[in-house]
Amino acid sequence: MDIPILFRDDRLVVLNKPAGLPVYPGRAGGPSVEDHFPALSRRRDGPWLAHRLDTDTAGCLVVALRKASLIAAQAEFAAGRAQKTYWAVVQGGPVENAGSISAPLLKVTQGRAWKMHVAPAGQPATTDWKVLGRGAGVAWLELRPRTGRTHQIRAHCAALGAPILGDAIYGAAGDKLHLHARAITLALVPPVSALAPPPGHMHVMLQNCGWKGD
Repeated sequence: MDIPILFRDDRLVVLNKPAGLPVYPGRAGGPSVEDHFPALSRRRDGPWLAHRLDTDTAGCLVVALRKASLIAAQAEFAAGRAQKTYWAVVQGGPVENAGSISAPLLKVTQGRAWKMHVAPAGQPATTDWKVLGRGAGVAWLELRPRTGRTHQIRAHCAALGAPILGDAIYGAAGDKLHLHARAITLALVPPVSALAPPPGHMHVMLQNCGWKGD
């Protein structure tokens, strides 16, 4: 298994997905997380992705090994009970040290491109955030989404006036996206919990904000 495993039992696996690797195969082909499924299980059915991460986001990704486990995990995500923690390095940073943003998100398509816009007609979306450190022109945020909208973290950071470094859609083009799915907990019986180390491309900027490497 080329992708590091953070948690595993006979129901579920939590992978540390690398940045740049899509979870599903693209139209043009190329590698994806699903290419690694045969190494996780020899069962005829499954495994299945219990949720998804953007291609450019690194960190905790839950994979179900059994159909019943898939249904149970998806129910946790759908009900908003899954506890997800993200780290992001953003441009500038909020003036306050902690807060919550509730901003509905609407998907707007233009040609082949699309993005999420803050709009009254959008789906309700709420993210709690906290500043973990600050550097020269950047800030290190911990973000806990209460809802699971597409691009929620990215769109909400931009709405705070602090787009994520490397976010060409909601900020400015640059290096790799500095967004990390840091931790996840599912309150199943027994519970599922995993913590992922931040990807290498984020280390320098995190250190500039005070991260000590833990």
